[in-house]
Amino acid sequence: MTRKYNFCAGPAALPESVLQRARDEMLDWQGKGLSVMEMSHRSPEFTDIARTAEADLRELLQVPEGYKVLFMQGGASSQFAMVPLNLLGQGGTANYIHTGIWAKKAIAEGRRYGDVHIAASAEDNGLTAVPLSSEIHLSDHAAYLHFTSNETIGGLRYAPTPEVPTSVPLVCDMSSDILSAPLDVSRYGVIYAGAQKNIGPAGITLAIIRDDLLDRFKPETPTMMQYKVFAENDSMYNTPPTFAWYLSGLVFKWLKEDIGGLEAMGALNQRKALKLYAAIDDSDFYTNPIQPAYRSIMNVPFRLADDRLDQCFLAEAEEAGLLNLKGHRSVGGMRASIYNAVPEAAVDALVSFMNDFERRHG
Repeated sequence: MTRKYNFCAGPAALPESVLQRARDEMLDWQGKGLSVMEMSHRSPEFTDIARTAEADLRELLQVPEGYKVLFMQGGASSQFAMVPLNLLGQGGTANYIHTGIWAKKAIAEGRRYGDVHIAASAEDNGLTAVPLSSEIHLSDHAAYLHFTSNETIGGLRYAPTPEVPTSVPLVCDMSSDILSAPLDVSRYGVIYAGAQKNIGPAGITLAIIRDDLLDRFKPETPTMMQYKVFAENDSMYNTPPTFAWYLSGLVFKWLKEDIGGLEAMGALNQRKALKLYAAIDDSDFYTNPIQPAYRSIMNVPFRLADDRLDQCFLAEAEEAGLLNLKGHRSVGGMRASIYNAVPEAAVDALVSFMNDFERRHG
């Protein structure tokens, strides 16, 4: 069997060692004679899997006391509704920063449940740079400020983190860059992320919530959409996505033991991204639209000088073992998603292919 290099934006590449361990334990988890997928989520065995996964995640992110870590379902898209439902119960206005497609979706969902104020927008610069903190204008009685740390489709990274008064909880969709580098969790009220990029397989969603925000939910919030319910039931109010939780725990172990933590992961991700952006910037054949200071280190969109060559590029790339490089349908072009589990060798292979393709077609 030959594994190829997968640049998919999500579901994304998983560490090969994690897949191998899951394979080895598929039919018989640690001598118990059954698969994790067949195990009761109330059993001591799965309870230990869940607790270990949470402990490893807390260690990786250095989550301080006073925060709940929740493993949920519904993807980040369900969080677009859960955030306003859980934080607008005491009134106030939901504040958002618009930086691209995913931020826009969060804003649209927020408007279903309360008053929304756009505190800042990157539309004026064509979504190529994020607003400065001085350009963020909160509404009166701001209940929270929501932003997207990494726009997966546009390749726009929010850096540095927005500065807001401590009285306004900072809420962040980190779906496509969580665990890619060290993070100061204490600056946030709520962090959420779909799993299928840097955490694990699709089907589980991570949320980290400051304890004092758990009682701010609107009275009409459905039980299964209340952060407090998940917190009080150790994320097991109903049957959780057990296999995805187990696999996520293996990824956390991989980050700790094989990679050496988030400092090491961050350095590796920076190196991968710099190689790929250098190949783009040193060429007249490829272009990236994002201002350099705000370029994503996870999702790198690029266009060819002649888009009539797009299909040829994709076909030849796939033949070379470079998969899922087609850009999102809303923006076109190419996109290489180089998440944690994409090895540096994959980026090296992509850069080599790009250089050769340019030589032959440029």
